[in-house]
Amino acid sequence: MKESLGATGLILNEPLLWEKGKKGRCGFSFPRRDVEPCPLDEELTGEGPDFPDLSEVDVVRHYTRLAQWNFGVDTGMYPLGSCTMKYSPKTNEKQASLPGFTGAHPLLPSSLSQGALKMMFEFEQYLNEITGMYATTLQPAAGAHGEFTGMLIIYAFHKKQGAQRSKIIVPDTAHGTNPASVSLCGFRPVPVTSNEQGILSVEAIAEIMDQDTAGIMVTNPNTLGLFEENIQKIAQIVHAKGGLVYCDGANMNAVMGMVKMGNIGIDVMQLNLHKTFSTPHGGGGPGSGPVSVAKHLEPFLPVPRVVEENNTYILAEDYPDSIGKISAFHGAFGVIIKAYSYIRSMGPENLKKASQLAVLNANYIKERLKGTLHLPYDRPCMHECVFSDKHQATQNIATLDMAKRLMDYGFHPPTVHFPLVVPGAIMVEPTETESKEDIDQFIETFKAIASEARENPDLLHHAPKSCKVKRLDEVTAARKPCLTG
Repeated sequence: MKESLGATGLILNEPLLWEKGKKGRCGFSFPRRDVEPCPLDEELTGEGPDFPDLSEVDVVRHYTRLAQWNFGVDTGMYPLGSCTMKYSPKTNEKQASLPGFTGAHPLLPSSLSQGALKMMFEFEQYLNEITGMYATTLQPAAGAHGEFTGMLIIYAFHKKQGAQRSKIIVPDTAHGTNPASVSLCGFRPVPVTSNEQGILSVEAIAEIMDQDTAGIMVTNPNTLGLFEENIQKIAQIVHAKGGLVYCDGANMNAVMGMVKMGNIGIDVMQLNLHKTFSTPHGGGGPGSGPVSVAKHLEPFLPVPRVVEENNTYILAEDYPDSIGKISAFHGAFGVIIKAYSYIRSMGPENLKKASQLAVLNANYIKERLKGTLHLPYDRPCMHECVFSDKHQATQNIATLDMAKRLMDYGFHPPTVHFPLVVPGAIMVEPTETESKEDIDQFIETFKAIASEARENPDLLHHAPKSCKVKRLDEVTAARKPCLTG
């Protein structure tokens, strides 16, 4: 194996700012005061705000050291499966920081917001074209929020038909938030098991689809990284019983430019902009989860809607069947700009190529590692591949041990123990921007760890060794979380 990415060196501890500060220090020279001082009213404020006294170098070093503890997609390969850590081009940040966007207030009248409204309108049209759907809303503030919005639309559709239904079919390969989104909208999730090929069978859906089922919520490609090949026949079965087909579009990064969801029977879907359209991911947000629908569901989209009239863009609210407003103002506007920038920068051919490279990279990893790690579904995958710890279990080595050891080699671990249908799952998604050299180094590292599992399993049981924080007691942390800081 080539030299490891990981290395030991200066790992600096960092106290709280209040522990660093010292009375009288100042990091900023204030201009000469031209008004009389006005002390704080201590009856209202007590002793005043508790701010530490810090020099400029104190502040800079504090945040620099904290940043060095962090690992992000700008640091190295981030192979999380089913939670795409797609590289965020820096040109997106430049467009999002343009004064015309950053200085715009969401309560400005439409006449003073034409640029922003035009961008939103065009972005919706791009998403319609990419997905093959008819209309899109940008209001949902995250992928799960988009799921919730889609379920509200399905609920409103059936209510309009005068035949409200109570169930939604949710496959075992769906994203974990799907059952929650179903339940929040008053439906009962009905689980269905995928077949031996890791996809849904037509027979299984035909057996449970009935007149009381509002539809199906299918993730495609699913969380095993496999394309649901029977989706058109499944859609026909659901539609024949008056149901709707929801597609969790979080994995759209695998099929941009190759699959028109609207042409294969999908009625409504959400898109995760961080997964497919390169907006930042992590740190709790901000996120964005636009929802695209077929023509018969357009009346139910949230309001206000951006509409073009005589070359002027307005916010229209006259949609009596709408589910209403589901987000403050018009959605995560800054995130939308970045995704718009990505689409305009790439163009149709390069968007398609991005998906093709993502699929190529994942299949390359699958083929190179399938002798080292157990491969539960040995068939072509989409943008991610799923292994398990079955081969290493004989040495009493589990998925978590290998994931922790990867950190010593300088790699962020892939997703572990998900999807739940694969015991000891190791889910790898390289994305399209990783070079062959970096992917090869990741592969060779995993092979080296597999050798360690055979020859020195105790090494893995105590990994990581060289990280700032060693192995944590994750069970206790989950059961007894410390929320006080």
